[in-house]
Amino acid sequence: MGRTKKRTKYEQREKIQAILERRRRFDYDYIPYIGHWTAPDGNYQYRLRGKDRFWELFWRTVMFLFGWILIGVCFGARVKGRKNLRAIKGMGAVCVCNHINYLDTLFVRQAVGHYRSYHTMGPKNNKKGFGGWVMRHGGMLTFSPDRAAARNLNAEIERLLKKGKIVNFYAEQAMWGNYQKPRPMKDGAFHYALKHDVPVLPIFCTFKKTKKGHIRRLRINILPAVFARKELSRREKLTQMKAAAEREWRECYESAYGVPLEYLG
Repeated sequence: MGRTKKRTKYEQREKIQAILERRRRFDYDYIPYIGHWTAPDGNYQYRLRGKDRFWELFWRTVMFLFGWILIGVCFGARVKGRKNLRAIKGMGAVCVCNHINYLDTLFVRQAVGHYRSYHTMGPKNNKKGFGGWVMRHGGMLTFSPDRAAARNLNAEIERLLKKGKIVNFYAEQAMWGNYQKPRPMKDGAFHYALKHDVPVLPIFCTFKKTKKGHIRRLRINILPAVFARKELSRREKLTQMKAAAEREWRECYESAYGVPLEYLG
């Protein structure tokens, strides 16, 4: 009975993703959220100080020591393309990674550095309780509809990028569990890159799937950084950078799986 339920859950996920793919609803968040959360307000502290700074370093160290073991055992993970980090050495960058798993922040951390990466997330990730506390002290930057919170978040992102940190965005805007194809990106990540004059670092995760749909032989592919072309207008720069990042994703997908990118009709 247990195996049948798991198989049914996997099949349901695949059917939902196929329907959304045919309708080109790539940003639709079909996974129901379970838990209690609150959107940050103007008093929310994005920049950690004092004892919160200690706990941030503590949890980053824990993830540094054990994160690789976890994703190595669970997914057979390896990082490819570390040489592409040379282009952004000593500078801040906006990262865009395909959103395929609850643990994919660990994928990005392992690729670009556990002490260098920060991760933007939707308001629902600002969970109550211990889990939310750990996430907040592990580099989570939560978006909020509150204007004061949004201003504080923008200021913190600017500070981090100036310090040479990498701020990760899930530019597809929704997680699709174990989905192999690249999805179109939203403009937000590229807006931040242009606003703060930093490059965009595309990361694309490829993997094999078992008959039950589980990830195996995960490859975390660091792709060439995308820089804005100075001669273009701001709107043209955004379009150029997004197109270049999507092209890197697509070429990585086609190389890894040996098939052209085609969506269901």
